[in-house]
Amino acid sequence: MFGIVRPCSHRLGERLKSEWMAHLCGLCLALRADHGQFARVVTNYDGLLVSVLTEAQGEREGGRWRRTAGPCPLRGMRTASVAQGEGARLAAAVSLVLASAKVRDHVADGDGLLARRPVALAARRVADGWGRAGARTGSAVGFDTAVLVDAVDRQLGIEALAGPGTPILTVTEPTETATAAAFAHTAVLAGRPGNAEPLAEAGRLFGRLAHLLDAVQDKEADAASGAWNPLTATGTPLTEARRLADDAVHGIRLALREVEFTEGRLAHRLLVHELPASVDRAFGTSSCGHRPEAAGPYAPPGTPGGPGAPMPPEPPRRDRRGLLAGCAVWLGLACTCRLCCGEYEDPWSREHRQGPCANCDCSGCGDCFNCCECCNCCGEDGCCDGCDCDCGCG
Repeated sequence: MFGIVRPCSHRLGERLKSEWMAHLCGLCLALRADHGQFARVVTNYDGLLVSVLTEAQGEREGGRWRRTAGPCPLRGMRTASVAQGEGARLAAAVSLVLASAKVRDHVADGDGLLARRPVALAARRVADGWGRAGARTGSAVGFDTAVLVDAVDRQLGIEALAGPGTPILTVTEPTETATAAAFAHTAVLAGRPGNAEPLAEAGRLFGRLAHLLDAVQDKEADAASGAWNPLTATGTPLTEARRLADDAVHGIRLALREVEFTEGRLAHRLLVHELPASVDRAFGTSSCGHRPEAAGPYAPPGTPGGPGAPMPPEPPRRDRRGLLAGCAVWLGLACTCRLCCGEYEDPWSREHRQGPCANCDCSGCGDCFNCCECCNCCGEDGCCDGCDCDCGCG
């Protein structure tokens, strides 16, 4: 999984942002608990979808899916309710195995420092360790990670044989198979075997989409460095890649209609509403007024939501952090969306701060692809009541 679902907080709203962060932190902590601190570096946004889908199908009572975690620099040294259980562990297993495969791929290509033999040897050992750790965790939750390893092995062979005229879907097939298996197993963990088939279809299309968008985003860089790129190798034009991406988004939406969720609002938001935004981002287009061209890091200084936007004055605080402690907190915040799109405490002064994208400019909501997108953009819970957009907002 490549990290294509990267929602900003002003599109999620407070409730869904809290749930999303709970799953992100849950994945990170599951990796630490089972495999040590270093394993946390494989935490990725797409991996947490496995945890989200598992919880969305499960029974909510009894506190089975949540626990309170201690302070963490990534949360501004606050405690939080985080996801736990088999869904988080499955997400950890998938993330470890796919990260292992990606490192081995970079070693095989001799990318950057990995062209040096000592560095490559160390990276290969790390990758092998992650692969074994992912297999152990997968086995603990009843998931055979061999399907992921097999997909990675087949991917290398397919890429070696691919050339002009090879269908791009031949190249994306191993990724589709791997993500289909991971999505389908969430139904098993949640005790809803009837959901396995539609979730496998959604996972297959998500894998296709992830592979396509990764290829689109890397196309120019790969051409400059001479690296292999599926679009370039097969001669697939961007127009065809966009058509396939849009078809995958539509297919995921249709597949999710067949899934029985207990509470599927976050899963729906990420897989139905955020995926079109991911496609727009990869292809350099945009469809909603609260995207960066309306406000954010590219807006003129001083505009609402842009850099330098005025903040209400706060009384000075005396409990300042020292230089090194503040740097550690800043590093943690920089690894999340909080510095860009959230509210946070200044790492040193502890004063309230707001990221440049935190304010939502809804002036362009008329361009959103449906009314629920606009409602979630504006953060008005319930404004979709009576709205025929199949989003479950009302």
